[in-house]
Formats: sequence, C-alpha cells, structure tokens
Amino acid sequence: MAKEIMLGNQLVGKDHPTYIIAEIGINHNGDLNIAKRMIQAAHYAHVNAVKFQKRTPKICVPLEEQTRMRETPWGYMTYLEYRERVEFGEDEYKEIDQLCKEIGIDWFASVWDEEAIDFLEPFQPIAYKVPSASLTDHSLLEKLLSTGRPIILSTGMSTMEQIQASVKLIGDMDRLIITHATSAYPCNPNELNLRMIPRLIEEFDCPVGYSGHEVGLIPSVVSVSLGACLVERHFTLDRAMWGTDQAASVEPQGMEKLVKYIRVTEEALGDGVKKVYDDELPSLQKLRRVK
Repeated sequence: MAKEIMLGNQLVGKDHPTYIIAEIGINHNGDLNIAKRMIQAAHYAHVNAVKFQKRTPKICVPLEEQTRMRETPWGYMTYLEYRERVEFGEDEYKEIDQLCKEIGIDWFASVWDEEAIDFLEPFQPIAYKVPSASLTDHSLLEKLLSTGRPIILSTGMSTMEQIQASVKLIGDMDRLIITHATSAYPCNPNELNLRMIPRLIEEFDCPVGYSGHEVGLIPSVVSVSLGACLVERHFTLDRAMWGTDQAASVEPQGMEKLVKYIRVTEEALGDGVKKVYDDELPSLQKLRRVK
C-alpha cells in the first residue's frame, strides 16, 4: 500500500511538501468574475490547488427544503432557486479550466451527487473530493471508483465506524486520501480534535490531511506538525461577503501567511535525528566548560 499519491504533478504524502488547497466552494456566489479573481489570488498565495463544489440542486436539496423561502442578495426566493443561482454550468467551468491551465494551478471539486461526477469527468480533474455530508453515500463512492481518479474523503460529522465502512468500500488505498474535519462553520477550537490526525494515520494505510473550518490559522499549521500532508481551507476575497461559508474562510493575505507558516513548519520539524549543527559550533566552543 502506498503512503503517497500523485495529485496533478505533485506527490502527496509523508516526507513530501504539504499540498495546500484553497477551497473556493460556492464563495463566488455564482459570479464567474469573482471566481476568477479568487483563482488569481490563490495562485498569488502559492497554494497548490483551488477547489470548487459541484451539485445537481434538484438531487441534493431535500424535497422539504426546496420550496422553503429565504432572503438572498438577489431577492426573496426558494432555497432550490438559490442553489441553482450559485451553481456554475459547463460554460463557466470551461473558463475556470482554461484560466487554471494558463496560470499553472490545479483545480478540482467536491461532488455531491452522481450527475456531478458525469458533469466534471470531461474536464479530467486531478481528483474528486467527497464532502463530509456524502461520506455514507456508498453509491456515490462506487461511481467515483469507476473514474479511476484519486479520492479525497472528508470525515466531518462521521463516526469511526462510518469512516471504516467507507474506506473498506473504496478498498484501493493507493487512490485514497483521508482528511480529518469537523463540519461546523466556523468551528470552535474545542471541537477541532486535531489529535484525530495521528489516529487516522495509525488506522489507515493512506495519506491523511486536514480540512479546517476554524477562524484563524494556528490549528491548520498545527495539523502539519501532527502529520497532515494536505491542508484545505475555505477561501474568500472578503469574509464580509454574503454566504454561509464566508465566516470560516481565509482571505488572500491570510492565505499567503498560511502557506508561509506551513512551509516554515515543515523546515522546523526536521528529521528527528539529534545532531550538533554547524551553526551551534561557535556557541559550543564559547560556552561549554566541560567537554
């Protein structure tokens, strides 16, 4: 079984640089120009990939929720109308694909239903993300297996038994990355439970990452020190924008800092072998009295 997986042109796993994902999700609010600005900002922050969310609203929105009315920036509309309003179609994704190829950044999406997989497959995404809400959707997992692409499985709002069942169904650990997550937006620090990262590493023979929904950057950086080889954070141009995910998102300057902090952490972790470094020798000669 492999502890490393190729995403795009980069190996993800132990002893490789952390793969950092800026999740655009639906923070673009259905505006392609905003999505393009977010892709450019994420590229400037030196993340490895941007991620979107793809749904078929009539399938994903429960029947009892479809006709529920809600206030939106575009007026008073049903929840189903809202979900369709923020969903990108083929034309938008063609432009997204073209821009990402032009500037050299990976992109892929979370898929919430089987039709979404069929929609995205012609774009040949580097991977598919299984959102936490769909971890128990075994039909969706079987459909993803048929694509032959890597699968990133998010584990929020799930028990270990549910995670184990889904991992067993997937079976091919050479194609699987598991991400620890807590599905609250934003998530309180006392529910982040970062110690689950080494637990998942011990339990499953595949790379393990972290999908963070907290406010701030510290837990995401700490996740790397606990063994996360992939870090995903929701991304936005402005946390004051309308949308349920904005409050748990990182703005462009914050994403730049997060990437920098993760890279410094990787250097600082070292190899775990105690040695006397060259930069210590002057202090050793000057300060150690008993040799």
